[in-house]
Amino acid sequence: MEALHQKIREQGIVLSDQVLKVDAFLNHQIDPALMKLIGDEFAALFKDSGITKIVTIEASGIAPAIMTGLNLGVPVIFARKHQSLTLTENLLSATVYSFTKQTESTVAISPRHLTSSDRVLIIDDFLANGKASQALISIIKQAGATVAGLGIVIEKSFQGGRAELDAQGYRVESLARVKSLAGGVVTFIE
Repeated sequence: MEALHQKIREQGIVLSDQVLKVDAFLNHQIDPALMKLIGDEFAALFKDSGITKIVTIEASGIAPAIMTGLNLGVPVIFARKHQSLTLTENLLSATVYSFTKQTESTVAISPRHLTSSDRVLIIDDFLANGKASQALISIIKQAGATVAGLGIVIEKSFQGGRAELDAQGYRVESLARVKSLAGGVVTFIE
């Protein structure tokens, strides 16, 4: 997806050989035109997968998930990181460790929104070590639903998340696969 690669080259900031900052267009300020293109691409990739729901984690995955859901005509559910007064029933939950924030949090979804008949597409902004993806997979399995695939906006291929998901047999489609951030330069797997 050349538009995404170009945006990363122009506005991404390499903070270290492990961290890429993309808050100018993806996870702080959002570029709606780019999100539409991302939604179009994920919808095209998964159009024949029988998707009935899309799941993401708040907040950075919401924009690409909504655009994909709009394209596929399916609801989008986001796992909440913070419990609200209205989210009180027996929640489907899992713990996730954030590599970037160096924190652990519990994410939860109401069981009213996922059923055993659902075929779920997971959408997330980044794939690094795979902890967020594994937490969402756990929640989906708790509901008895099926994981139809994972759509990742930016994959840091030099970290182990992709290999772990591949080994478990999940379909992973990443729109930008970063090979390296060495020397402050983003190198893609083409």
